[in-house]
Amino acid sequence: MIKYGHTEIFVKDPLRSKDFYEKILGFELVEVQADKFVWLKLGENLFLLKPGSNELKANEYKDSNSGFVLYTDDIEKTRKEFILRGLEFKGTDGSDECLTFTDPDGNWFQLVNPKHS
Repeated sequence: MIKYGHTEIFVKDPLRSKDFYEKILGFELVEVQADKFVWLKLGENLFLLKPGSNELKANEYKDSNSGFVLYTDDIEKTRKEFILRGLEFKGTDGSDECLTFTDPDGNWFQLVNPKHS
């Protein structure tokens, strides 16, 4: 049997990136290991911010190798909250209901209401 474990996100400085994930996106801090591995939680999903280099930067969501999709029931309300927290959206993925942005290391995200996408 196989089951999903966690998602690893490679960032230059996990301790610095932790603030973005906590303060802007609302992830919950679970643990910091050895002053360099940051475990976060969003809902039931675990994420590990891990030291690494992301040399495969894409200028648009559609050109990235992967993307993290976040769901919201109210895209306009969540968009405004994220902007107030300092997030800069980068555009859309072809629809105004699919907003895109990156973390400070260039990892791509999409914000959608799954009922409208």
